[in-house]
Amino acid sequence: MTPVTTFKGKRVALFGLGGSGLVTAEALVAGGAEVAAWDDSEAARATAAAAGIELVDLKQTKWKQFAALVLAPGVPLTHPVPHWSVDKAKAAGIEIIGDVELFCRERAAIAPAAPFIAITGTNGKSTTTALIAHLLKTAGRDVQLGGNIGTAVLALEPPAEGRFHVIEVSSFQIDLAPSLAPSIGVMMNLTPDHIDRHGTIENYAAIKERMVSAATLAVIGVDDDFSIAMAERRDVAAKATVRVSVRSPLPNGLFAEDRKIQFAHKGRKIEAGDLTGIGSLRGTHNAQNAAMAIAVASSLGVNAETIRAGLASFGGLPHRMEEIGRVGRVIFLNDSKATNADSTEKALAAFEKDIYWIVGGKAKEGGIEPLRPYFGRVAKAYLIGESAESFAATLGEAARHVNARTLDVAVEMALSDAGRDNDAVVLLSPACASYDQYKNYEQRGNHFRVLVEALSGFVPTARGA
Repeated sequence: MTPVTTFKGKRVALFGLGGSGLVTAEALVAGGAEVAAWDDSEAARATAAAAGIELVDLKQTKWKQFAALVLAPGVPLTHPVPHWSVDKAKAAGIEIIGDVELFCRERAAIAPAAPFIAITGTNGKSTTTALIAHLLKTAGRDVQLGGNIGTAVLALEPPAEGRFHVIEVSSFQIDLAPSLAPSIGVMMNLTPDHIDRHGTIENYAAIKERMVSAATLAVIGVDDDFSIAMAERRDVAAKATVRVSVRSPLPNGLFAEDRKIQFAHKGRKIEAGDLTGIGSLRGTHNAQNAAMAIAVASSLGVNAETIRAGLASFGGLPHRMEEIGRVGRVIFLNDSKATNADSTEKALAAFEKDIYWIVGGKAKEGGIEPLRPYFGRVAKAYLIGESAESFAATLGEAARHVNARTLDVAVEMALSDAGRDNDAVVLLSPACASYDQYKNYEQRGNHFRVLVEALSGFVPTARGA
């Protein structure tokens, strides 16, 4: 844990007692602050009380006593309307911050030179965060991995000289972190997302840019207009910037060429990484993730040989194009995290043909119609969940399909149709939420893994270190 000493002796209001909120409360208390915590959920309050956190009904208390409101990132700050705790804090004239801001202040107080790599963007940030951490660990560095990827930032060991914090940061967290200024800021890409929480895509982009503009070094994916503009503004300010593209070669920066990552400087290029045969980094989207990670690792002094070893041993993230194993020559991939068509597009684009596609669940707006250009790559689709009938209508004559209804039936059908002696892929990439049949995408993906591992002749994929 990172005790938050910057509020020692002060009284702090905290709203939101989910996973990160509870850790934040404990870190503040460990650093000597007095915390008055609350949550609208009775269950969350009960968990906090059991952990010894002081509960105060913040609707009924006087706010002038507080030095700050520490807000959980999932609580609306501005849109669609500010949460009532935000209104009360503003009326009292106290600052509103989050757990990443507390980490930044603690770093500034105890180890301002400690390396801090922050990763944001619309897509790919979790894989990139994990891959950066993996490359640094392969190089023997002391690495703390967390943030929006899973482990709350304040649950990690404190900043220290030679300790690398690799932190995934969401737009919600950036919005609550005014002093966020990482050693290296990574901006993956930007497409419309979380508009309900930020009002417009312009506001969303401006929030993301705060982190990039304040970074000592920025690594920016320049395959969308918003990100290109961010890189150009850093150039005007004479700030160090590395550009990354997977769409076209760059005169300066890193770009993908087939499965190779090239580093270019003044028009000359050097191979910086080869993704050939690395199952955990299939697809164009993973080429971007790898190029971003290579740019960061290289800037931190990791040599080319270590980077190659780290790429080859990277096991990927659960439920994100996760190769579970094989039955004969048939590969089974768990992409349960693909809960919309945009995510599934990346999976379908990774294979030219022979995809036995398990798809369906609780459909998102637009369904799978945006995936029509990829239907020709699908050998057969196995429809599950409540979206089965509507997806069957969309597929029509464009791809063979069957209503398997449930995942267990779909797995058996897919293997039977693919055969054991063909180079094919059985791909769970639902393009849907899971809530019709499962509690969440993790439960759905875990069920898929159990079903596949029970198949006769199953051989698991070897995992890297």
